[in-house]
Amino acid sequence: MQRNTEGSTHREIKFGLLAAAVLFFVVVIVTPVPRSLLELVQEQNPVGYELQNGAATITESVSSILGQELTPEQAAFKAKVMLAILFAAAFLWATEAIPLGATDLLVGSLLYLFFILPFDEISRAYMKDAVFFIFGILTIAVGVTKCGLDRRISLLFLSRIKTIRSFCFVFLPILAVLAGFLSEHALIAILVPVLMRIYRAICDYYGIKKDRALAVLLLLGISFAANQGGPGSPAAGGRNAVMVGYLRDFGKPIGFLDWMKYALPYVMVVSLIIGAFLYCVLRRRIKIPRTARFSDFMKREAAGIGRITRQETLMLAILLVVLALWITSSNRFGLGGPCIFGLVLMLIFRIISWKDIQTHVRFDVVGLYAAACAMGVGLKATGAALWLARALIGLFPPAVQEGSLLVITVSLFSGTLTNFMSDGATVAAIGPIALSMARVAGLHLWKVGLACAFSSSFANALIVGTPNNAIVYTGAVDPGTGEKAVTLKDFLIYGIPVTVIALVVLWFVAILGYWRLLPWH
Repeated sequence: MQRNTEGSTHREIKFGLLAAAVLFFVVVIVTPVPRSLLELVQEQNPVGYELQNGAATITESVSSILGQELTPEQAAFKAKVMLAILFAAAFLWATEAIPLGATDLLVGSLLYLFFILPFDEISRAYMKDAVFFIFGILTIAVGVTKCGLDRRISLLFLSRIKTIRSFCFVFLPILAVLAGFLSEHALIAILVPVLMRIYRAICDYYGIKKDRALAVLLLLGISFAANQGGPGSPAAGGRNAVMVGYLRDFGKPIGFLDWMKYALPYVMVVSLIIGAFLYCVLRRRIKIPRTARFSDFMKREAAGIGRITRQETLMLAILLVVLALWITSSNRFGLGGPCIFGLVLMLIFRIISWKDIQTHVRFDVVGLYAAACAMGVGLKATGAALWLARALIGLFPPAVQEGSLLVITVSLFSGTLTNFMSDGATVAAIGPIALSMARVAGLHLWKVGLACAFSSSFANALIVGTPNNAIVYTGAVDPGTGEKAVTLKDFLIYGIPVTVIALVVLWFVAILGYWRLLPWH
């Protein structure tokens, strides 16, 4: 009876959230078009908007895109509808009032219903390179996990960690860098049970019933390192793929190697500082001796993994080929092309089957990025992103409406929002707006785009912000006592300072630091 009551309450909450989204959408649709938006679509050669050939205003440009003559009122209405779609979709993605896949399809349906873009353009927007990239990278992660390569890579590094200090100052930075190229979720999923077994073995060896400080350091350490390692490369996650797609749409495509150049120094510095923070805060509360050698326990785990198999060797070779294509040929093949090539090779060599793809790849997540790409195209084409960017800039004090302070402000928005909704949805919602703000302020689009994407990885305080946190929280069960080794309170206590650290390092080490020394193409 209690389960039925809980289920009924849950459904009521979901229905209430859906009703709120519908009500918001309807209210926006029926309210008059803001005067500032109407003036924008009639403005001659507006800064920050790429006009179609022969067009002088956004109204003329939208008319050219749609192939029909629109009045300024009609063009402004389409921009207003696009804004309603943006906020309603972001709300539904964040709350999951309806399944993610339903929201993904809803976006496309509304674009068709209100004729925001031509039908063929909507289809093309849903099938961009970024969408193939996220589908391919999720599939590659399935192959890496199925053949056991992720476990081998994890234990390869873990077995060389001797003490708690080396775990914080060596392993966590290595994990952060790896998270930029391999599936961070897969790495965390395999590391959690391994670390929990090692944790229990250490406690039993020293006659300790439990050592929560040690558990918190081990488990939150890998989660935070993987989160902050997310900016490392475009392959790290869908949030980066969405930004790659947005930058391409805005006429400033970024290559795989270019992204790494701006990202990897940040990842290495922030992971070292976070390791130092956790070590300094928790070391004195850890019960096991300072001289305890982790490597002895970790080598026992690694001993049972056996020799590398043929499938692992093939998977490693495919990974290296895909990585080489990303680095050397991303301008020609994009990021999605090498992923699909790798997928085909995995199927040919029977590393995975099509059933594995159907079973383990979350197509609703792939759809989220497809819908995000379509929204980005709609926001840009209608001028909605430009109008919202101008409105937001107008709210800022004059000192933060340009230059590095605008980049910092965008990162603060993204870093805060990502703790309450998924990183991909965060970039999908504010990416086009941030890039339009950059155009209005005369900033290089890469600076704002990278700052937005980087800070969307800073979901450390709540478990809903990223699958990494959820995997750690779910798997943090002491094998000996059955108790939770990490609580929601631990995420708040340690996650909030880590998020602040990540933002401060991004601002002063990257944006105001080495970014100023690097060329911006």
